[in-house]
Amino acid sequence: MTLAIPIHAIELAPGSTLSIHNVSWQDFETLLADLGEKRNTRIAYYRGTLEIMSPLARHERPHRIIADIVKVLLDIQERNWEDFGSTTLKRPEVAGIEPDTGLYIQNADRVKGCNDLDLDTYPPPDLAIEADVTSMTTVSAYQAMKVPEIWVYRNQTLKISVLEGDRYIESLSSPAFPELPIATLIPQLVQSAIEQGTSQMLRNFRTSSICGN
Repeated sequence: MTLAIPIHAIELAPGSTLSIHNVSWQDFETLLADLGEKRNTRIAYYRGTLEIMSPLARHERPHRIIADIVKVLLDIQERNWEDFGSTTLKRPEVAGIEPDTGLYIQNADRVKGCNDLDLDTYPPPDLAIEADVTSMTTVSAYQAMKVPEIWVYRNQTLKISVLEGDRYIESLSSPAFPELPIATLIPQLVQSAIEQGTSQMLRNFRTSSICGN
């Protein structure tokens, strides 16, 4: 179908989601171009279904804090990382997704110098971080991208999903940090950041016993 309503005429209340069916890949690409990069909405597309999400402001902060925590952990472990933020991931004709945060860890060195994230050339992010619920469209899009690991933070709880074969399995541990109790650690640190400030939480975390100090 061709979208008859100009995308800029659609207004979403914070926290709401709009689903549109029978959307062609060409329409999806046109919509991305019309939306531009400076916006608050997130999009997901999978085999003709398009979702446009307008996150609540309180959902934005946790995934940023979590990304900061992950980077501190990786720096302490002297592991390379690359943060691609909400860069749009695409499998042409099949799926498109904008993670809240997309991080390269195991494959960080493979995306050095990358300015155009073409998944025919580069691997998908090793870790996607999402705040609040991910819909079936979002999950299906991540499956199409073959993103190895997804963290979803909601209601002070972290859910870890790991790709096994062609579907995600909920896990109590993170393949990116198998030696750490990530599922319990992250919610504690996010709450600490909210209560005492992110920079103070990160300084305290760097000197904690769990970081080897």
